[in-house]
Amino acid sequence: MSVKRIDHIAIVVSNLDEATTLYRDVLGLPVAHTEHIAEQEVIVACLPAGDSEIELLQPVNETSGVARYLAKNGPGIHHICLEVEDIEQSLTDLKAAGMQLINEQPTTGAGGKRVAFVHPKSAHGVLIELYEAAR
Repeated sequence: MSVKRIDHIAIVVSNLDEATTLYRDVLGLPVAHTEHIAEQEVIVACLPAGDSEIELLQPVNETSGVARYLAKNGPGIHHICLEVEDIEQSLTDLKAAGMQLINEQPTTGAGGKRVAFVHPKSAHGVLIELYEAAR
């Protein structure tokens, strides 16, 4: 597996407008785009910070995984995303190493990126998202 960089850190929020105001107006991070990701049942705001981004996630219903996380843990850091060279090979390597995968095959994430998640039970309590840039 080859990790290229930290792509983003995702933060779950209950009110995207309030959170965006803080990160944009107080911290000075521009909002690159906002997007509804139906498959993950969230609205996402992406705010570039150097070579990485802050990704704000607001659940769109009460039953999504992100909504359950928010109800259980409150707002805060949800996951880190690592850009990898080859997502399929990375998933194969992780599975062979005994890691518990949430996604055995890539799914579609923000911006149409191919993504997959590693269960926090296998990563010392941290939810890890893998993403591969378009080839």
